[in-house]
Amino acid sequence: MSNLEKYHGVIPAFYACFDDEGRVSVERTRALARHLVNKGVKGLYVGGSSGECIYLEKEERMQILEAVMAEVKGECTIIAHVACNNTEESCQLAAHAESLGVDAIASIPPIYFHLPDHAIAAYWNDISAAAPNTDFIIYNIPQLAGVALSVGLFREMRKNPRVIGVKNSSMPTQDIQTFKAEGGVDSVVFNGPDEQFVSGRAIGADGGIGGTYAVMPELYLRMDELIRKGDYAAAQPIQYEANAIISEMCSCHGNLYAVMKKIMELREGIKLGSVRKPLPALIPEDMPKVEAAAAHISAAIARFC
Repeated sequence: MSNLEKYHGVIPAFYACFDDEGRVSVERTRALARHLVNKGVKGLYVGGSSGECIYLEKEERMQILEAVMAEVKGECTIIAHVACNNTEESCQLAAHAESLGVDAIASIPPIYFHLPDHAIAAYWNDISAAAPNTDFIIYNIPQLAGVALSVGLFREMRKNPRVIGVKNSSMPTQDIQTFKAEGGVDSVVFNGPDEQFVSGRAIGADGGIGGTYAVMPELYLRMDELIRKGDYAAAQPIQYEANAIISEMCSCHGNLYAVMKKIMELREGIKLGSVRKPLPALIPEDMPKVEAAAAHISAAIARFC
């Protein structure tokens, strides 16, 4: 079993970085990776939902991971989400990720068809076999994948020694307790829903992987610091503030990731482009809300950090 401490803490879900024509930008990808490393995050989760993976070509996903690894060079933990909706390309991404030296790979179950647990297990084990020297993390996000990780399936997957735990993005925080109890001390469970970072940690999550961490890392790092001290009362108002900001960012016509990329441009001067269609881009009417959310983040950081 690997050193699990490297997975404990705040791990932002990395955004897809595009140029002004909508192509993957290596330069902007490296700039975002450098920015987050300098903020002091524990690691980066590359190629997941926040990375718009479902809308990217396999080669684009490889290009992004290569750029991140070239920039980070071992300075933080890297988890590469490698799932595609077919086994062959998922295995190719897994092998590629291992060749670059990532700490772990992760995978959602196949989407669209609701497969039985034994077929999902075969899919995940095939992916793991393509990266036999790399930790494997199950990504449980039933509200998007259409299938939930069961205790029985998790127990079956734990027979694979590379399977170290779960990125749990289901809404009930009790699921974190369930998977932590099943996995035991030699497993890791990540809180997924950003709005439940404090409650997820309180019930047993070892760390968090989240899509809004990158736009306001200071707030999540401060919550993590307080949680490690056992001061949940002080972490709670920061969570409330982060949740209010998330609600504001979700109120735009444009997709949440388009909103957060624009906020990073406004607050940090980092251009990350827009989002990949069919995700909706920002419209002019969004800008007052985007600017208000950016100001809210700045105010919250000044207050709590």
